[in-house]
Order: sequence, then C-alpha cells, then structure tokens
Amino acid sequence: MRRRRPGSLRGPAPSARTRGSTHIDGLPSRVLFEIARLERTRSYLRPGDVGAALRHWREYVHLPQRRLWQDYEWGNPYWYCCEADPFEARALLDTVMGALSARRARELRRIVSRFDAVWNRPSPPYDPGGG
Repeated sequence: MRRRRPGSLRGPAPSARTRGSTHIDGLPSRVLFEIARLERTRSYLRPGDVGAALRHWREYVHLPQRRLWQDYEWGNPYWYCCEADPFEARALLDTVMGALSARRARELRRIVSRFDAVWNRPSPPYDPGGG
C-alpha cells in the first residue's frame, strides 16, 4: 500500500498574508514573518495590530503642529471612543521591538525611528503678529 505524504493530507500552510498580517513598507519578509508569529502567539496582539500601530503613529506625527500641541497639552478625549490612541500605538511598537530578535528589532526600529524623528522635530517659533 502506498503512503501519502503528510503535507498532502494537511493541505498547504496558510501564508502570512492570509492570516491577517499587513504589509509594512520597508520591512523584509523575515521581519514580517516574525511579526506574524508574535501576533499569533502573544495574548496582547491580534493579527494586523503591529501594522495598524505603525500606521497610526505615522499618521499622527505628520499632523499639523498646532493639533499635536493641543493633544499634548490637554489630551484628546475622543481617542477612547472613535480612534486609536497614537501614544498607545507607539508603546505597542516598543513592546513588539522588545519581543523580536535583535536583528529583526533593529530593522523595525529603523522604520519607527523615522517617524520619531518627525515627532521630535522642533516646532517653528510662534508669531501671533504675523510679521
């Protein structure tokens, strides 16, 4: 009697794309694979959380300086009901970078540091008189 290969019984393994992981521009497939593994195995992550956190942080740091300052000074009460808190997204990215292997974390840190550089850029001087 001929035996069937185990892979033919189970079927093809789902790829990282079909499990809900998102593509992050600038990251090699090995980093994306390790992120997908973390999203599957950690209780504090769901598939796609890292990509969403990176997207929220990127969008937030590119907002106009006035909105950033208001959020910093008074907070934004609408984050709780309507949209994700960008500071929680940044904290999640720190947690993920700590959980990744050193080489993969370095590659993710390179992407996140570009957005952090925008966040840390000094704002232009305030001139209410306009001249």
